Amino acid sequence: MSQLGARAVVLGGSMGGVLAARVLAESYAEVVVVERDKVLGVSTPRRGAPHTVHAHGLHARGHLILEELFPGITDELRAAGVPTGDLGEMRWFFNGRKIQPARTGLLSVTAPRPVLENHVRNRVAAIPNVTFMEECDVLGLVATDDREQIVGVRVQARTANAEAEVLETDLVVDATGRGSRTPAWLDELGYQRPEEERVKVGLAYTTRHYRTRPEMFDGVQSINPVASPAHPRGAFFGQVGTDLCILSLTGLLGDYPPTDPEAFLEFVRSLSVPDVYEAVRDAEALDDPVSFRFPASVRRRYERLLRFPDRYLVIGDAFCSFNPVYGQGMSVAAIQAMTLRSHLRTGRSPASSPFFADLSRVIDTPWDISAGGDLDFPGVEGRRTLKVRVGNAYMARLQYAATKDPEVTNGFMRVAGLMDPPEALMRPAMMRRVFRHAIRRPAPGPSWHDAATPGAAASWPG
Repeated sequence: MSQLGARAVVLGGSMGGVLAARVLAESYAEVVVVERDKVLGVSTPRRGAPHTVHAHGLHARGHLILEELFPGITDELRAAGVPTGDLGEMRWFFNGRKIQPARTGLLSVTAPRPVLENHVRNRVAAIPNVTFMEECDVLGLVATDDREQIVGVRVQARTANAEAEVLETDLVVDATGRGSRTPAWLDELGYQRPEEERVKVGLAYTTRHYRTRPEMFDGVQSINPVASPAHPRGAFFGQVGTDLCILSLTGLLGDYPPTDPEAFLEFVRSLSVPDVYEAVRDAEALDDPVSFRFPASVRRRYERLLRFPDRYLVIGDAFCSFNPVYGQGMSVAAIQAMTLRSHLRTGRSPASSPFFADLSRVIDTPWDISAGGDLDFPGVEGRRTLKVRVGNAYMARLQYAATKDPEVTNGFMRVAGLMDPPEALMRPAMMRRVFRHAIRRPAPGPSWHDAATPGAAASWPG
């Protein structure tokens, strides 16, 4: 493949940045990843990415892309003790009801996020023309006199007496996440900031790790009571290592799961189903609960800008940051990297306008899934279009049908895993299965706390 330039610089060394570096290395003589933290060889949460302590999953399409970019990485992760399993065979609860398990053939990798990133980052760092500049701040962009093109990045090592330097480059890719400074840098260069769409969810994760006991999971990889309007407290409880499991509690609209250990356990007990509480109430905790807040999903509409400096791109959470409860982030980052790769393979340096247009198109589906799902909660602010209202009404029926029919579970998981578009759930054969069980929108399932007798948990049909 012909080279498109001497050097490309990627700002940010998390998943979006390292995947961008992986595909850029095919088209540029040198790729430099600038990261403010130390990241090489780091497999624990770091200061610049506190959210990585919480539950993450690499689902379906994201896993397939990683295996394409890094052949053998699935076996490498398994050898390191990382659990993998069928996405449809986990124990899922929606609206307080357990859906039927289904063998979908879609793999879910439930490594701790820092462990997964470390494996991917090591693969990228081993590419001969990729260099990491760790513990280095990005101070700003360097543009031509007419400000039409970016030609460098001002950086400064985070060491005593270090001086700022200019890193000359033929392409800059901003993968610095939801805190991206690109909107401010555009303003400084005389460009418009992008419009932003926000869905305010007021989400908090609180997470604790436990030593795994065989009876905790009863043969499944994870137990996931997903939050719903009737049961807004949720949890992701899964195996993440040989003897290690993670419990991330979720609360919306300011109902933050507490970090006090006793209050944390009481929050677990308040979930709609007893499965997680029964597993951890007398389990060995390995750390204290820690919390992370996510105020809003944010989509920056770079594709709508009429002017944008040449040789500069934005990718990952800097472009669109999703509510993490849907588990889309890493998979969408992988899809975006493949979009970048397709533009690189045209044989020309990627132009921002067509690249952003394509990036927006691949984001439409996961954004509709997450933003639409959030807007089913009455307290979430946002515009509820007819499409959103009809979609949520149908999804409630479909999730109920999945409690009866594993083929519905299979179709649902293919969409959740970003393998099929949401329209696949509206095909006639699927709609017949859904409406066979739910002509009207079903009432939510009861909470186990609604049982008539104190001992009812033992016989709860979860």
